[in-house]
Amino acid sequence: MALSEDELAHRLVEIPGVIGVVLGGSRARGTHTEESDHDLGLYYRAPLDTVRLGELAVAVAGPGARVTAVGEWGPWVDGGGWLRIDGHAVDWIYRDLDRVRRCWAEAEQGRYRFHVQAGHPLGVPDHSYPGELALARILADPTGDLADLQRRVRVFPRPLAEALVEGLWEADFLIGIARKAVTRGDSAYVAGCLFRAVGVLTHALHGAAGRWLINEKGAVAATALLPGAPAGFAVKVDRVFASIGPDPLRLAEAIDLAEDIVLETADACAMMLR
Repeated sequence: MALSEDELAHRLVEIPGVIGVVLGGSRARGTHTEESDHDLGLYYRAPLDTVRLGELAVAVAGPGARVTAVGEWGPWVDGGGWLRIDGHAVDWIYRDLDRVRRCWAEAEQGRYRFHVQAGHPLGVPDHSYPGELALARILADPTGDLADLQRRVRVFPRPLAEALVEGLWEADFLIGIARKAVTRGDSAYVAGCLFRAVGVLTHALHGAAGRWLINEKGAVAATALLPGAPAGFAVKVDRVFASIGPDPLRLAEAIDLAEDIVLETADACAMMLR
């Protein structure tokens, strides 16, 4: 971008309510391509002046640019703006800093939940809030609040690791209830059960490895790269979903394959937590 990320970040922290700005996503992790979006996390304390924020959006992205009110995108993706600046996709994503701190305090105690949010079929895990900051690159932080919190969240809490592994009970439960739909040929229900089961596995394995997992997209591929993950994890997961169809025999095969992955995951997590 002609306007650099750092320059934009320093203009953003002049908006009342904005505490700091980070670069997130693939660009922060160094796994981006030329086409990757620029994901900017806008950490704020209420009230956030979205009128002034909208004026800045128009100034840098043109007259069609707009930003949302806080909460307009749903309860767990606070809001923001999808902008194009100098021909590049630039996403502004709101994050309530006090809420991030509360989620971190829960994670330190080994407490977590998945929350309903449009666009997130598994749900948003509240521990993804500190995880986002742990994986981000700070662009502007005039108060030092983000740097202080980031130093702490970069150490994955052992209680959260243990809780995510204990959460494997749900994958076992999902395998059992999926079987009840086999004779009806209810492929949609089985697919839903197995999707959630795989999501539980990816979080358990990341927890056991002491790594943050903050997005469903790419979660299986990321899990396969973890040291200690079951061999062929991604390939086996692909086989599960390739086997789903209306034929009860195919559905039973998919569930059997998923059950094997659950068992392998439990063994792998136990080894990593030793």
